[in-house]
Amino acid sequence: MISIAFQTNKPLRDYGPLAQQAETYGFDVVTVYNDMLYQPAWLPLLEMARHTHRVRLGPTAVNPFTCHPINMAGNIALLDEASNGRAYLGIARGAWLDFVGLNPPHPIAALREALACVRHLLHQSTEPLPGDYFSLAGGDSLRWTIHRPDIPILLGTWGARTITACRDMVQEVKLGGSANPNVVAWLRATINRPEVGIVLGAVTVVAEDGRAARDLARREVALYLPVVAELDPTLTLDPELVAGLKTAVQSYDFGRAAGYISDDLLARFAFAGTPRDVIAQADAIFAAGADRVEFGTPHGLSTQAGLELLGKEVLPHITQPAANGK
Repeated sequence: MISIAFQTNKPLRDYGPLAQQAETYGFDVVTVYNDMLYQPAWLPLLEMARHTHRVRLGPTAVNPFTCHPINMAGNIALLDEASNGRAYLGIARGAWLDFVGLNPPHPIAALREALACVRHLLHQSTEPLPGDYFSLAGGDSLRWTIHRPDIPILLGTWGARTITACRDMVQEVKLGGSANPNVVAWLRATINRPEVGIVLGAVTVVAEDGRAARDLARREVALYLPVVAELDPTLTLDPELVAGLKTAVQSYDFGRAAGYISDDLLARFAFAGTPRDVIAQADAIFAAGADRVEFGTPHGLSTQAGLELLGKEVLPHITQPAANGK
């Protein structure tokens, strides 16, 4: 499967037509981010549901510390109803929580409890659900008819301990910020459950001018590469390079930060270049055993130009694995 992700920084009226265009091109999944200080994912996704008929839809991802599981369950149930059973729920620990003064002391345990709480609510169980972080008193449930209680759940994480703790409760695991085919084998071994799908997604910039695409991607990737690079167990980076990146990013000098990112390094953390370049990257990830590739923002030198190239010049030429029901 191939998905495309949009940032939630657009006028509300734009989301439906964007999703409709992506569906017309043949994307399998359309998602929106739920990053802090951007628009919450739910209303954009409802607009997308109204304008599409086939693609899966979901947020990538919501965290239980700023969106309580009861709100997750209610919103994803409404999205599933609006899309006639095409929704999935992406859950993650969440980034930048310190901005709002949140520092969860036991995030892995809390994340597992959140997953259980969402599932309990969607099944409309009236039994009590004990927990240290997310408990339900019982005696009541969501008070409307739920279209589909077993809505698929995606876990967004790089953490081996998080994956091990939650792998029995999710249908997919996503590594955000990675276009590295070498990490797929590590992730498959860590999940150790063949029925759980593997998703890799990253910044995407495709253009006929490959150098311009890579230059823009470098600036986009610079913000998160110092964090993600240290999470990838298959890479060993020069400590001086990482320190230089962090210093440049901390001073918001993304031009200087981009100068530390070679073409080879960029290819591990972004889909960037000409359509032929991006096709080769996606093919390598699928050949390594991934089940889904997700093309993230900004897509191209402009959103519309990138979406058109991805839909017309990239998507039809990617070699995808045979459908396996995940």
